[in-house]
Amino acid sequence: MKRIHDLEIATEKWKIVSKVLFLMEILKEEPEQVIPIRSLDQYRRQINLPKPHKISDFIQKSPKLFELYKDRKGVLWCGMTKEAEELVQEEERITEEYSEKAAEHVTRCLMMYPEHFRVVKNEDDIEFLELVSWKPSWAITELEKKVIGVSEDHQPGLLSLAFPLKFPSNYKKVYRYAGKIDHFQRRSYLSPYADAHGLTAGSLEFDKRAVAVMHELLSFTIEKRLVTDHLTHFRRELVMPQKLMRLLLKHFGIFYVSERGKRFSVFLNEAYEGSDLIEKCPLVLWKEKVQTLIGYRGRKKKIETHHDFVEMEAEDLCGSESEEDNVHMQPKQEDTICGLEDSALQMNQRWRLETFTVHTRLLKHHELAKTADQHASQTIGSGLILAGYALAMSKI
Repeated sequence: MKRIHDLEIATEKWKIVSKVLFLMEILKEEPEQVIPIRSLDQYRRQINLPKPHKISDFIQKSPKLFELYKDRKGVLWCGMTKEAEELVQEEERITEEYSEKAAEHVTRCLMMYPEHFRVVKNEDDIEFLELVSWKPSWAITELEKKVIGVSEDHQPGLLSLAFPLKFPSNYKKVYRYAGKIDHFQRRSYLSPYADAHGLTAGSLEFDKRAVAVMHELLSFTIEKRLVTDHLTHFRRELVMPQKLMRLLLKHFGIFYVSERGKRFSVFLNEAYEGSDLIEKCPLVLWKEKVQTLIGYRGRKKKIETHHDFVEMEAEDLCGSESEEDNVHMQPKQEDTICGLEDSALQMNQRWRLETFTVHTRLLKHHELAKTADQHASQTIGSGLILAGYALAMSKI
């Protein structure tokens, strides 16, 4: 399959941002929104930072978001800057505003509306969620909405809508396969919301319906992409082919599979222009704002010691090998942030320290004023989306 460099850049960009957002989530859960660097060692796997790479080096790449400083005992701490704290508040506001749409997409009502579901057990005493209320106006694909709009009494069935195609500009073989592509686009297929258990696995109808399911799932996501291993867990519930990756690679005018990193991601081609999303929801715009604050330019100076810092968990912080004794304190020559791809691959590059002002606000207690809706929206994973969507489509 032809590599689409722009979408590889998009993969790399969001991979870097996701690590920074993970650290921000950790700090948000701390009572004072500060944490000792050595306590972050347990999260190496989540941010994909194996030893001997230093967590402090990774944090120093984003001084506009994170502050490093030492207390009078020499313990190295990490906190968020004022700008980062304002971004956290903005995220909470956007999440609250977006929660209604998120509830619709999370299986078009899963868990946000518990009256639509109930827990049942099968003969093996295994618990399942059962859909007990069907909403016709939600049983219409995003592709149908663009063409015929929403109908309150819609009944899912056969569709004849062609999928938008987008190939790399330098891909010449598209003319060779023009006949096959046209034949595929003209073939009718079953709606993702219609009962598909009567289809024969491996048939042309089965495969095209699977393409429709993938198109719908990717349309639900805010970044129009998913990690492929999330899909395999629900292959049977979604009535999808066993060799799902082969299907995605076969239809690379509709989808694009990025093989960067340890986990593959699948993109919806039509949603991107180059490496940028065409339509961006507020949460995507917020992530891009965070992304602009990652990395630095300029001369780096030493970390100052804050002698007035409260001695929190003093006994637990003594002993054991740590990073703080190895942090370079001397200013070095001017450095500039590397390119997007190099910054992800060269985690051992030496980054210099910047002067971090110790704000007295870090000594104040920050109340965690999260509503239940905000918490639910922030913790919704792709697996939950797929699980609920499988229920909605199969009308369990």
